[in-house]
Amino acid sequence: MAGFIETVRFSDPYFPIFVLLVIALVTAVGMVFLSQATGPRKYDKIKYSVYECGVDPLAPASERVSVKFYLIAILFILFDLEATFLYPWAVLFRSLGLFGFIEMIIFVGILMVGLVYAWKKGALEWQ
Repeated sequence: MAGFIETVRFSDPYFPIFVLLVIALVTAVGMVFLSQATGPRKYDKIKYSVYECGVDPLAPASERVSVKFYLIAILFILFDLEATFLYPWAVLFRSLGLFGFIEMIIFVGILMVGLVYAWKKGALEWQ
């Protein structure tokens, strides 16, 4: 250990990173041991029961969810994220000129084709 400390140079540019890693490791391990040492050890049925928003669950947690739910969620995320690209374009609209306008028309056209395709396939139907 003494040999290691002698080889560490405080002027080394990576020394602060080493110190940060040591502090992070000691803190993480210390918190785990501290929570184990001071935490409660009582386990009861009420503590581990399902609780959401103050309402008892109406169905078991293992109940299957329709794939339609995930499909609509993915489509929402897709079109929501694509819509965020419209804001920077609107801010820079005048400086982009005709080229920027045509590019955005192509972009929105591709989005519309995707939306019409999803609509025709029935991906937006919720039954």
